[in-house]
Amino acid sequence: MTAEPYDVLIVGGGVSGTALLYQLTRYTDIQRIALLEKYDSLAQVNSRSSNNSQTIHCGDIETNYSLEKALKVQRTAAMLVNYAQSLPAQERDTIIFKHSKMVLGVGARECQFLRQRFDVFSKHYSGMRLMEKDQIAELEPQVVAGRQGAQDEELVALAVVDEYTAVDFQTLSDSFVRQAKASGRDPAVHMNTKVEKMSQEDNGLYRVHTNRGDFVTRSLVVSAGGHSLLFAQQMGFGLNFSCLPVAGSFYFTPAVLKGKVYTVQNDKLPFAAIHGDPDVCVPGKTRFGPTALLLPMLERYNSSTIPEFFKVLRLDASVLKVLWDLMRIADIRNYIFRNFLLEVPFVRRLLFLRDARKIVPGLKLSDISFAKRFGGVRPQLIDKENKKLMLGEARIAPGQGLIFNMTPSPGGTSCLGNAEKDLRELVAFLGAKFDENSFRQELENS
Repeated sequence: MTAEPYDVLIVGGGVSGTALLYQLTRYTDIQRIALLEKYDSLAQVNSRSSNNSQTIHCGDIETNYSLEKALKVQRTAAMLVNYAQSLPAQERDTIIFKHSKMVLGVGARECQFLRQRFDVFSKHYSGMRLMEKDQIAELEPQVVAGRQGAQDEELVALAVVDEYTAVDFQTLSDSFVRQAKASGRDPAVHMNTKVEKMSQEDNGLYRVHTNRGDFVTRSLVVSAGGHSLLFAQQMGFGLNFSCLPVAGSFYFTPAVLKGKVYTVQNDKLPFAAIHGDPDVCVPGKTRFGPTALLLPMLERYNSSTIPEFFKVLRLDASVLKVLWDLMRIADIRNYIFRNFLLEVPFVRRLLFLRDARKIVPGLKLSDISFAKRFGGVRPQLIDKENKKLMLGEARIAPGQGLIFNMTPSPGGTSCLGNAEKDLRELVAFLGAKFDENSFRQELENS
């Protein structure tokens, strides 16, 4: 495509790839930067507004986070909010949204857990409030109304009332590219450009073969979900990993919640607990979910990625042992089986109603409809050497300006923090300059 190599080539136009594009153009002196996206629009896979929970995860109500992880996520979530708040109000209000949010404890065990968590976490989250049943009813009346044995059932919530809690990652991705182009650096953004393979040449440069010709670059960052692992393995890296794609589905109800209501995570399950959210792109609806279904594809609703899944599965005795160990746990085994049933028409609404009633007990079957073509795929990795399932983001960085990012939740929230890691590595490799003072002032308010 070009006689002169790019300095940085980014593969993937989701929120992770575009966040890096933005940071490189704004805070470094790197000149020749390009991004490749296989679709005709940005953020069409996991960053698409319909394919995730639209939540700014900052660690306060995510009960599967340790304090250490929560504080790391808190920093990167603040970077996202600071970025959006630096924009004109009209643009900001299409990206981030203020809703109340809470994690709801039902019953004595969950309530005790949340009270103990509040004692530890409230020191680090100034907006966190511990709410009893009456206070919950004021904020979310449908959560309390209609509960059987309401006089005896204990309810407690950790809540945040006046903060930005929701995000449209698709709109955020578009904003990152607009800001990158407005920087005066004019990075090249190539749409409808599908990567077929990539290789390193004898001179150290990387060659990326696409349906629109070859691109040559000094450094290469792949932020393409499960496909990042596919490309890494094609180049001989990450062979110790297998990919286990976990798909999530959602259900719509009328607007029964004013804000986000999460439930306490089952610590025996490596999957997200059900929650209800006002959908920022579908007015008048509450979206409940996600379910968790193991699907043999790297992109939801894209059957062409099934063969690619089998390439990254790399099925062997190590993978089978991890799957066997998971299935030996009754909670996980029952959960997986039940989530298969949640994909069966007619049956799924009835089964999901019971789950959703933990949050809104007054829901009726007629209130619930399956959210067609909503939900994405999280490429959870299996560490074949240690024979265990890896949770959270994964990154393969063999050096020499080559990086592969796989970013399940909270990868979207952490997009600017993850991009910072890539930026620092690229700056060191290329011998470029990094305006750290502006970076900290603008994204960290420090």
